[in-house]
Amino acid sequence: MTVITCIEDLRRLAQRRVPRMFYDYADSGSWTESTYRANESDFQPIKLRQRVAVNMEGRSTRTTMVGQPVAMPVALAPTGLTGMQHADGEILAARAARAFGVPFTLSTMSICSIEDVARHAGEGFWFQLYVMRDRDFIERLIDRAKAANCGALVLTLDLQILGQRHKDLKNGLSAPPKLTLPNIINMMTKPRWCLGMLGTPRRQFGNIVGHVKGVADMGSLSAWTAQQFDPRLNWGDVEWIKKRWGGKLILKGIMDVEDAKLAADSGADALIVSNHGGRQLDGAESSIRALPRIVEAVGKRIEVHLDGGIRSGQDVLKARALGARGTYIGRAFLYGLGAMGEAGVTKVLEILHKELDITMAFTGHTNIETVDHSILIPGTYPVA
Repeated sequence: MTVITCIEDLRRLAQRRVPRMFYDYADSGSWTESTYRANESDFQPIKLRQRVAVNMEGRSTRTTMVGQPVAMPVALAPTGLTGMQHADGEILAARAARAFGVPFTLSTMSICSIEDVARHAGEGFWFQLYVMRDRDFIERLIDRAKAANCGALVLTLDLQILGQRHKDLKNGLSAPPKLTLPNIINMMTKPRWCLGMLGTPRRQFGNIVGHVKGVADMGSLSAWTAQQFDPRLNWGDVEWIKKRWGGKLILKGIMDVEDAKLAADSGADALIVSNHGGRQLDGAESSIRALPRIVEAVGKRIEVHLDGGIRSGQDVLKARALGARGTYIGRAFLYGLGAMGEAGVTKVLEILHKELDITMAFTGHTNIETVDHSILIPGTYPVA
C-alpha cells in the first residue's frame, strides 16, 4: 500500500502485519459487539453545516486538556498489550505522541513499564490505573507514576470485572502468545512482527512482573491477575487514590448522568465518557450519544472528554461540537502502530489533524476554541 489516506488504510495494513490473536484483541468488543460497532457508526448520522465566503486563514486546532497544551483535542487512550501490536509499542507510541504534541496514556497492563516509557520517550505522559485488590501494589504503582513525572493519572472505573470477548477465547490470547499450531502457523506469516519481537526483551507486563511479590514470570502472573481486579471498587477508593496521587486526576468509564455527578463531586479534574470501546457491557449506549446529557449535567463543574469510535478528524470535531473538551483514540493509533510502528502512529495523528483542520474551516471556524453545536445541522445529533 503506497498511498495511505485514512485510518481504514492503516487498519487493513495492520491486519496483514499483526498476528491474528493480537489484532483481534484490539479490533473486537464483548459478546455481539453491538456497542463496539455503535461507537463508530453513531457518528455518521451527525451532519455538518457547510459555510462559505469566510476567511479561512490562520487556523488553529490548539487547545488544552486538564490544563496541558495540546496540538489538537486528542490524546492516545490507554490500551493493554500495546507492545504486542509492535515490538516496544508503548515506547514508540509515546514518542510519536510527544513529537506531535498530544498526550499518550500508558496502561497498567502495558508491555513496556512506566520506567521504560519515561526513559525512552521523556516525562509528561499520562498513566492509567486499574484498581487491584493488592492495595500495596497500587500505592507503589502510583508512586512510580509520580517518580516518572506523569502529567495526569487516568483512573479506569469500568473494569471491576471483565466482559467476555469471544475472539480472545477462540484465539487463546496470552502474552507471550500460546504456541498452539494455529498460532504458530499464523505468526509464520508475519515475519516483520516476529523479527521485532525477537529483537526486544519486552514481552511481558512490565508494570507488574518483578513488582509484585511472588510474580516473577508470565506463569505466576496469570494466577495473580485472575484474582486481582477488584469488584468492590467504590467512590471511597477514588477519594483515597486522589489523595495518594495529588496531581491531575481523570476518571474514565462514565456513561450515566448520576455517575457523572458523583465524578464531579469527587474533585477530579476531568471525566471520560467511555464504554471501554464496547469491550465491557455489550448493549450499552455509544459514547457519542451519551455525551450531550453528561455535558449538560456537569460540564460547568468538570472537564468532559470522550473516548470511543473516533476514526477521523471529523469525529473529533463532532465530539468537540457536542461539548467534549478532548477526545481519545485507542484502536486508531493501534492500527497505525501495528501497520508501521512509530511512523504509523505519527501518520494517524497527521491524518486526524488534517481532517480536523480542513473540516473546521469548511464549517466557518478558524479556531477550535470557538466550535460548538452551531456547526451541526439540527435534528441530526443527539441532544441532552
